[in-house]
Amino acid sequence: MKTKAILAGFLLAATTATAGGILTNTNQSVAFLKNPARDAAIGLDGVYSNPAGVVLMPEGFHLAFNWQYAHQTRTIDSNNPVFAMGKKNNGSTTKRFEGIADAPFIPSVQAAYNKGNWSYQFNFSIPAGGGACEFDKGLGSFESAVGTIASMLSTMDPSVKGYDVDGYMRGRQYYFGFQVGAAYKINEHWSVYGGLRALYGNASYKARLSNIQVMQQNTDGNIYPTEFSKYINTSLESITKLRQKNADGMALSVEERVALARGDAAFTLLERMQPYSHGVNLMSNQEGFGVAPIIGADYRIGDFNFAVKYEFNTQMKMKNRSTLEQPLVLSGAFGSMPAINNINKFADDIEVDEDIPAMLAVGAQWSALPELRLNAGYHHYFDKNAHWFGDTQDKLDYGANEYLGGVEWDASEKVNISCGFQITRYGLTDDYMNDLSFVVNSYSVGAGISYKVSDKVTLTAAYFQTNYDDYDKTTTHTNVTDGSTYQTSDSFTRTNRVLGLSCQVDF
Repeated sequence: MKTKAILAGFLLAATTATAGGILTNTNQSVAFLKNPARDAAIGLDGVYSNPAGVVLMPEGFHLAFNWQYAHQTRTIDSNNPVFAMGKKNNGSTTKRFEGIADAPFIPSVQAAYNKGNWSYQFNFSIPAGGGACEFDKGLGSFESAVGTIASMLSTMDPSVKGYDVDGYMRGRQYYFGFQVGAAYKINEHWSVYGGLRALYGNASYKARLSNIQVMQQNTDGNIYPTEFSKYINTSLESITKLRQKNADGMALSVEERVALARGDAAFTLLERMQPYSHGVNLMSNQEGFGVAPIIGADYRIGDFNFAVKYEFNTQMKMKNRSTLEQPLVLSGAFGSMPAINNINKFADDIEVDEDIPAMLAVGAQWSALPELRLNAGYHHYFDKNAHWFGDTQDKLDYGANEYLGGVEWDASEKVNISCGFQITRYGLTDDYMNDLSFVVNSYSVGAGISYKVSDKVTLTAAYFQTNYDDYDKTTTHTNVTDGSTYQTSDSFTRTNRVLGLSCQVDF
């Protein structure tokens, strides 16, 4: 049961957000990739980043199509004493676990119709998720569950020397956002915006825990694998016979008495493991829907432009369809198992909280020269005011903050070159961080070029890369078999690269 709990929690690692907060994607356009500091820029991408400023664009209909490809890796270097018992680990207590997250097609569409003092706007994007994540060999917490069981068994059965297991997970997650709104130009300095975003979330997860084996030493000293199911059945049968022999008053050898004493505890553990002795195949599908208002304002004076945008919290409840029929609770002789809580996110027919946090964005742009613009921005995510499964938001010290800067240069009437950076800082704590789903502080750089094919068509290409810090965590555990303590450690990091192409048409 513990192995199944770990496996279900393992699914949480499937998110593939590429830039922004813990759940929020801010890379809603290729213009963002070439210069992330777009919070006070005037352009069609402002339908997302500065909607109040879009009204300052020329009159007419403006339409942009964006395609992005994102590739991520997630790496955890884990150290756990039980890894030394793993058949594939060559006696090492340290193991690297890596997941690959690909989002081959992240589309977005921005549209605006400007007439007089009004701008009517539409934005389709993927504000969260946006791809699939695959771990073909498992995670540290995933394997350590099996290793811990093997360690428990080894204290009760001296023939147990190790374990073997195969793990696999593939998760896909998309949150489709549809935003509509309008901006109004009050006067030559001020414009305001109001809109709504509807968010539809769709996620699917497939996970497998298979080929679980107990490595046993036979009488000639050789170690051989025994299928976990066979080991459980044989052990339960042996313990039952010893119990019956003792109950019948028959004499027990010293070896049998020792085995019986160990067997009472082992019987409880093995009974709990028996339903999952052949492994686990878990399938889960989730859907949810939410709506949130968005407001903004833009102020222009001289060569400066200032803007602010506030996205309200999007309350999301994901309805689950799963092979897990009901939530589980596990405690008893071997202590409570906190990881069991993770599986309950995937219990069939329940709704779990998955809010997209409120966000405040402010920005400034200075036209230092007619052809040169400098940009700055700041984002704050109200993570601790959101509601997430298991109240994980309460484990953060504070909501995420981002600091952005960039420059845009009109190299000619047809060519624009831009570049910029983004620094992201999360309120991470050891309690929040785990290898099932993690983020780490980072800085990103982006650059790109736009080419005006004609008066009506503009093409843009950009590249964006995020460089992540390492987050090191050490955890002290209590051995449930003898009360001793031991430590495990994890070092978390990621990589992220995004390529984007867009086409804008102005009528």
